[in-house]
Amino acid sequence: MANKQRNYSSEFKAKVVLEVVGGQRTISEASRAHKVHSSVINRWRNEFLKQAHLAFGGKGMGEDSEEKIAELERMIGRLTMELAVAKKASALWSLNGSE
Repeated sequence: MANKQRNYSSEFKAKVVLEVVGGQRTISEASRAHKVHSSVINRWRNEFLKQAHLAFGGKGMGEDSEEKIAELERMIGRLTMELAVAKKASALWSLNGSE
């Protein structure tokens, strides 16, 4: 029989890992209860702990980022208008220069 790899949702993985990390169950107990091999739960736990710092953000999409995006959008608008004016001026200049 072929060894079929099972896919688990992120929510399921988090639930199992939090049971283990929170002390509600040992890895062995969680393995039996959820029918997941203990080495898989151990891998999930290690990945969870390795990336735990990401849960608290840091430089994420906060108000500062939104303000910066708005400022850049205004700058793009202004530069687009300046480019359009420069193109018109260039076209007029070339018409006047050819006479």
